[in-house]
Amino acid sequence: MLKVNNIDLQYGEVQVLWDVSLAVPEGSIVALLGANAAGKSSVINALSGLYKITKGSIMLFGKDLSKMEPNEIVDLGLVQVPEGRKLFNYMTIEENLLLGAYAKRARKNMKNNLEKVYTIFPMLREFKNHLAGEMSGGQQQMCAIGRGLMAEPKLLIIDELSLGLAPILIRDLLQNLISINKSGVTLLVVEQNVKQSLAIADYAFVLENGKCILHGEAAKLAEDPFLKKAYLGI
Repeated sequence: MLKVNNIDLQYGEVQVLWDVSLAVPEGSIVALLGANAAGKSSVINALSGLYKITKGSIMLFGKDLSKMEPNEIVDLGLVQVPEGRKLFNYMTIEENLLLGAYAKRARKNMKNNLEKVYTIFPMLREFKNHLAGEMSGGQQQMCAIGRGLMAEPKLLIIDELSLGLAPILIRDLLQNLISINKSGVTLLVVEQNVKQSLAIADYAFVLENGKCILHGEAAKLAEDPFLKKAYLGI
């Protein structure tokens, strides 16, 4: 579904990615793992068209995303849930959700998609008329994911799902991701929380200092000696 081939990325004169490759099979959950500043957000911002790569290619369904604008990439079905949620705090939960349906193909199914989001996250229905800024971090993360789902993604990228959230909320949100995946949405989950991400993923890629240093089936990587020592403290 998605193939990232040997990409480099620079911010001005500073290079932040070197020769990164990864693949996301359709219907899977793939984890992109690494410590803070490993290059994870740089990768997904390149996928979303927010930054232009200096080498390599990014292919979604055989189309080269590196030559497209962000709105065109969303129209193809790649949607990002950004780190920190980036909600409009002085708009209601429902107003934030509806903003996710700006793409033409999503706009015509807005009501049905809104009902699907409320089915996945019943709490959002309960608080739909509350201001987003008044909600807890967990509720805001539900809203951010729901907003992404309103765009009818084929591939949903979630950047730092667990950031600032209590462990019990993270566990519940990870179960929500499994449900979303079973509904037909392919997921790329970008996380520092290695253990919990590997528990739900089919495949994983590990970044360090802007380079991909490990990749493979998630269950096998969870037993990798280097990964255990460097990221799991075992």
